[in-house]
Amino acid sequence: MKKINLVLLLCLFVGSAAVFSQNQLPPVIQVQGEGVVRIIPDEVTINIRVEHSGDNTGAIKSQNDAVIREVLKYVKKTGIPDKDVRTEYMNLTKNYDYNTKTYSYVANQSLSIKLRDLTKYETLMNGLLQTGINRIDGVQFSSSKIENLESEARKKAILNAKKKAEEYVSVLNQQVGKAISISENSSGPDPRPMYRMAAMDHVAFEESATIAPGELEIRTRVNVVFELK
Repeated sequence: MKKINLVLLLCLFVGSAAVFSQNQLPPVIQVQGEGVVRIIPDEVTINIRVEHSGDNTGAIKSQNDAVIREVLKYVKKTGIPDKDVRTEYMNLTKNYDYNTKTYSYVANQSLSIKLRDLTKYETLMNGLLQTGINRIDGVQFSSSKIENLESEARKKAILNAKKKAEEYVSVLNQQVGKAISISENSSGPDPRPMYRMAAMDHVAFEESATIAPGELEIRTRVNVVFELK
């Protein structure tokens, strides 16, 4: 019986201590801050694809391989380093025609090429089309300074959060204290696809192509809890 009473007293003590601790929590203010940085991109990644179809897998693979070799040879000639050229995927698809009761195959291979000098963009695109590629799946512009830009966006977000908190508490004749917690919700630069073409010849491309990289936007949001004085 004494043991049961002792356990009950201990539970009451712990519960009272928890309530007391909660009552001693400082008043806080929670705000969300946002930091935005914009910059003109200085890099672009081009995604190309080589695709052939037929009833002989060896033949269509040879066709693909021949074009890919020309692409790699041309890219190397332009001075793009090997690290900026990557095979994204290789596929071989088997299709069945119910009318003719025969099978056919489609082989395709995709490469991504990163260009770090946008002044060479048009020349590179025209040259790639002349190598024999028959698809461009899109291009995406980016910045070589992304890490510095993300850091700048974070600092702006914190300053924005502090400014908001100060505006709120000024009406109450109070002050913002130290930050108690910070959580981040970031979004990277917006992807900017430019062209998505299938089986376009290089003459048509030369007549219609323009480059318009626009701006990249790096946006960071933070949730900050400040002590309220």
